[in-house]
Amino acid sequence: MDLLFLFLMLPVSGKLRMKCPLSFQKQDGIKPWSYYRPGDHLIGVIITGRKLSSIRLPFNVAPYTQFDSLPFDKSKLLCFILNIQVVNKNARLLPNLTLGYNIHDNYFNTFGSSDALLEMLSTGKVNVPNYSCGRKDNLLALLDAAKRDISIQMSTLVGTYKVPQISHGFVSEALSDKSQFPFFHRMHPKQGVQFPGIVQLLVHFRWTLIGLFTSDTENGENFMKTLTPMLVRNGICAVLLQQFSTTGNTAPIREAISKWRQVNVYVQFIEHHSWLDRLLYFQLALEGMPGPIEKKIWIMTLFVTWQISYYDLFKYVHSILTFAFQENKRPKDDAFQPNFFVDPQFQDRSFHCLFSKHFFSVKGRRRCTQKAPLEIQNKNKMTNDHTVYSVIKTLGHALNAVYFSRFRRRKEKGKERIADLRLKPWQFHPFLEKNEFCNISQMKLYLDQNGDIAADLDITLWVVVPKKYLIRRPLASFERQRLVINQDTLPKLKMLNKALPQSKCVENCHPGFVKRAREGEPVCCYDCVPCPEGTISTQEDTEKCTKCPDDQHSSENRLQCISKQITFLSYEEHLAIILVSFTLVLFLTTGLVLIIFLKYLETPIVKANNRDLSFILLISLLLCFLSPFLFIGHPRKATCLLQQSVFSIVFSVAVSSLLAKTITVVLAFLATKPGNRVKRWLGKSLANFVILSCSGVQILICALWLGVSPPFPDSDLHSQSGEIILQCNEGSVTMFYVVLSFMGFLAAVCFMLAFLARNLPGAFNEAKLITFSMVVFCSVWVSFLPTYLSTKGKYMVAVQVFSILASAAGLLGCIFLPKCYIIILRPELNTKEHLMIRIGN
Repeated sequence: MDLLFLFLMLPVSGKLRMKCPLSFQKQDGIKPWSYYRPGDHLIGVIITGRKLSSIRLPFNVAPYTQFDSLPFDKSKLLCFILNIQVVNKNARLLPNLTLGYNIHDNYFNTFGSSDALLEMLSTGKVNVPNYSCGRKDNLLALLDAAKRDISIQMSTLVGTYKVPQISHGFVSEALSDKSQFPFFHRMHPKQGVQFPGIVQLLVHFRWTLIGLFTSDTENGENFMKTLTPMLVRNGICAVLLQQFSTTGNTAPIREAISKWRQVNVYVQFIEHHSWLDRLLYFQLALEGMPGPIEKKIWIMTLFVTWQISYYDLFKYVHSILTFAFQENKRPKDDAFQPNFFVDPQFQDRSFHCLFSKHFFSVKGRRRCTQKAPLEIQNKNKMTNDHTVYSVIKTLGHALNAVYFSRFRRRKEKGKERIADLRLKPWQFHPFLEKNEFCNISQMKLYLDQNGDIAADLDITLWVVVPKKYLIRRPLASFERQRLVINQDTLPKLKMLNKALPQSKCVENCHPGFVKRAREGEPVCCYDCVPCPEGTISTQEDTEKCTKCPDDQHSSENRLQCISKQITFLSYEEHLAIILVSFTLVLFLTTGLVLIIFLKYLETPIVKANNRDLSFILLISLLLCFLSPFLFIGHPRKATCLLQQSVFSIVFSVAVSSLLAKTITVVLAFLATKPGNRVKRWLGKSLANFVILSCSGVQILICALWLGVSPPFPDSDLHSQSGEIILQCNEGSVTMFYVVLSFMGFLAAVCFMLAFLARNLPGAFNEAKLITFSMVVFCSVWVSFLPTYLSTKGKYMVAVQVFSILASAAGLLGCIFLPKCYIIILRPELNTKEHLMIRIGN
């Protein structure tokens, strides 16, 4: 820059010796391709015309000179020139305006791109930005059509001058940040627009075990970072994550594939210029593996529109999946020609020329310009590209909108004539933000939920057949983020014996089973276990079984939910019939004993030990044997309210009568001793007090129970599988156990007194009978508690009914059967003399 200021500060006498003092000596040498044509507005285009080849380039020559030896594809350049001219000829689109162009090749390197950008931004005769002398061509917009990730470098430079940059292809995702690159405009879908389609394709065909291969570039790393989370969210395991380099070492690839031989699907991110080399690279890796190798499916992220040829090394390839943008019908535009065919001699005559390449070379008007008008011949090479045409046409629409807006504003101010003011790039920028490209493009584009450009895609299947050629079949389409499978393709593949292989760790879990992950292995490797009771699964590879409703249960094979069977202890069941039979037998036996006692009412053995207490005990036992009928049958509100209360009160009366008998025996023995004053306590009043007080307490407890939390009919949906148990809910479990505890307390007190009085003298000591009856009674109810708590449903009712019958039968048998035996079979013992005999020495 010091040299520049030196030239600017040179003193001159009189007048300037030259029009533009800043110029340098022309240095002709190897000259790159560059095409220029003036116009009302200049569009800059940077393309990649050179083709990469396998020629080794020397390192002792400057990079920008050695790239000149690479072949040049002039059809890409002509495509821009011809489409710009098509737009210029459209009088409805650009009335009285023309687009000029300044097209440069970037030579696949950043140096060529920087040099081209400096030339476009320099309005003078040399590549010095901000130095204006000579031509006044101001750059209106920059089209980035280079096939290399140098868009950030371009945006950094042209953004300083507020020149809109328009993407023509896939560019870095960093450019989406408007805070850093406000003048960048995307007219092409983002890199990765096909990734959701790949994921849905894998999910559809249940390819859950895959491999990911990518180049060791920035784009390859972005591919891994973007696709891997999407796979994880959809339950797909990428067990092979491999980046390949240009070293040609296949050992890492072979080792990774050997570990996971069941992987048959590979998603491969390949740069456009190396896709075939990379695919063959993996074939070489498979070549050295031992054992049979199944045919692999290769899903390439590359957008392929040309015909893929068959190569002999594709012997391990089952098929190749590629993507392509769906196209709309071409617009009805009279100025748009469907195809351009340009004669090669016309190309050389009209467009072939050279210019100086040095950084500070004089450029002036020595650049290549179009020397002949557009000629279209329907032969030889096609140069049309509808994407380029859509981009150029979008610029034309935006430019038309700019002038229409300016004309309307000036008309409102009273000026009918458009002022002859040059349009600045920053004034063009707001109109490009509206982005009409989706409506103009030949591709099926739309704006997604984030406002970014997305596209509908076609998925093509290239099937390798044994006769050394590839069959192209449309496999699916990806429209509006939804995968649509072509149903005609898969049957044809089966006819060719080329059905798509599976790629998974294990076989599918059938309906009725659920996946259980294996420890230390990927989530796609799992075991299949049956669904738990009460749950089902109706689909394959279910991760979670579905719970059945409360009134239903799962079938045996866990495939469906069926209604539960309603059950209760009904009179039709065998268990209920047996219990009812025992109940009736015991009730009749008790009634028979009562009749015997009434018939022999005046006999000594009936009178002994308070005859009234015996009748109270017999009547309470009759009621005890009737209480089971409250437990058997359909639970209803009345039966639920009465069953526990009646049972507890009746048994309390029976035990209280036995306690009264025991107290009477003890007091009667004590009354026979001289000087003892307990004789006054003997009589009916004491017995009645014991019965009323003890049973009264139980009645108060039951009343409190019914008042606070009464029992009610309920249904148990969970205790028994496949059954809905109708039962009486106790309401308050605490009160239920309080009632049982009080009845047990009375029995314990009665047992202790009877046990102490068992050896009192007398020919017929009833205390012994009461002791045996209390042993039976307490044994039954002590064993009742664990049995009751360990059973469910109707069997709980059966246990309680059995306990009622057993305990009542024990009281009946131990107390009254010996008396009935004496009354009926040994009447000689039923005398007062015999009962009064004391057991002496």
